[in-house]
Amino acid sequence: MKKQDNLSQSIQSNTRRLGTACVLAASLCFSTGGLLMKLIPWNPLAINGARNVIAALVIGLYILVTRHKLKFNPTVLVGAISMAGVTTLYAVANKLTTAGNTIILQYTAPIWIVILMFLFFGQKPDKTALISILIVFAGILCFFFEGLSTGKWLGDLLALLSGIFYAGVFMLNSFEKGDALSSVFFGQLACGIFLSPLVLRESVFTAPVLLAVFVLGAVQVGLAYIFFTTGTKYTDPVTASIINALEPILNPILVAVFYGEMLGRLSLVGAVIVLAGILYYNLRGKL
Repeated sequence: MKKQDNLSQSIQSNTRRLGTACVLAASLCFSTGGLLMKLIPWNPLAINGARNVIAALVIGLYILVTRHKLKFNPTVLVGAISMAGVTTLYAVANKLTTAGNTIILQYTAPIWIVILMFLFFGQKPDKTALISILIVFAGILCFFFEGLSTGKWLGDLLALLSGIFYAGVFMLNSFEKGDALSSVFFGQLACGIFLSPLVLRESVFTAPVLLAVFVLGAVQVGLAYIFFTTGTKYTDPVTASIINALEPILNPILVAVFYGEMLGRLSLVGAVIVLAGILYYNLRGKL
């Protein structure tokens, strides 16, 4: 009996390690987005179309290999629209403001989930959620005050909207008829079909640019979502949320080191405040 218990504990431990490794891998893949976007001198909509075609192929292959049964219903459809909104707004925002501003403002998604659940379902936020909302909005104000002075306020606004769409993806996929992988696949496929023709208007097709587009689609979107959907099955929410916080930290660091783009002083303050608010909500609310 003791041997069976030890074996069971060993399996659970290995499963947790696998889940943690997958979430970490997903965060690392996601964090390359800002740099790759900056390196591609295309219209952001063309970039998003091309990367989603590649990502849809990667996810589609994964679905075939794992024999995952695709779902298509109103919940999955709205989730797919939300997914398309996330990737499109993220791509455009990256060209209009700094990569750091874009990812930090998108990372406000957990707070928008709380707000949307209250507005549409009457689920009142608790004290922890209210404090987190106030902290995060204080950070958001820092971004927009600097955006008004630098002329990058529109990019910041689109990045914030991408966070709302991102919240929609997570909220809708928590419903019984939702399916995260189906929403991701159909959202990527739709963006690829409608936006990829814009690539024909571009004139720069050097090897580095094409490589960046391929990595953006195959790794930053396709492989990242495979790792993420796998890892979250075997990782508790607190651990996953802490690991996922690496993305908004690594993203602007990679852009600063390899592209030379820095966060403004006020935006840096806002980034610290937003991350503090999100981590407070994830840790205080679940421990």
